[in-house]
Amino acid sequence: MRLVVAKCSVDYTGRLTAHLPLATRLLIVKADGSVLVHSDGGSYKPLNWMSPPCRLRVTDRADAEDAAEDAAATLPEEDWVQEWDVVHDKTGDRLRVRLVEILQDTSIELGIDPGLQKDGVEAHLQALLAQNIETLGEDWSLVRREYPTAIGPVDILARDADGGTVAIEIKRRGEIDGVEQLTRYLELLNRDPLLAPVRGMFAAQAIKPQAKVLAGDRGIDCVTLDYDALRGIDDAESRLF
Repeated sequence: MRLVVAKCSVDYTGRLTAHLPLATRLLIVKADGSVLVHSDGGSYKPLNWMSPPCRLRVTDRADAEDAAEDAAATLPEEDWVQEWDVVHDKTGDRLRVRLVEILQDTSIELGIDPGLQKDGVEAHLQALLAQNIETLGEDWSLVRREYPTAIGPVDILARDADGGTVAIEIKRRGEIDGVEQLTRYLELLNRDPLLAPVRGMFAAQAIKPQAKVLAGDRGIDCVTLDYDALRGIDDAESRLF
């Protein structure tokens, strides 16, 4: 990653035209080729940017003057020391940054990022629900986490108060794809005479209305999980509202 703090002007041309007048800004060039222009306030979003695939060509003023002299041409009178010309490979959109003064220019090798690890992902929810399976109903019991099937593991296999088998699919955000996934698991599990009949339960921190409709149509129960309550942080019974 390259970080440049410079006094610069920025022009964007393509599907729209935008101009940033001369000011001190932070310019970021990432390893994927993207170029971002940031100010020191206003928002976490860049003022302007170019996403990959794109090409960056950097021209120093001295080189541009030599080329202009060879071509018997003249450069614009605007005073600049370096020009960045960024062109998108597919759309042809162009981002031109003219640097009048470079205050800092640093390149850092960040390496491969492991990605954001969110609190409350499916694995955490699965472990918490398995430890607190009775929150789904009195006298419920855990059969197994990650119950294996030919098409992948079911998050939780449990038995309800009547001894019936329940396959539980857990998501942070419940969408139609999750209901489809659970439907496939149920089809396989109900072929096993030792488990059948197996009913399904779709559990998530939030479930989209379309997913609820599809689950109801297929006889699958929907449960909204309270992550803080499962962790013992939030006691729903002691709340006023």
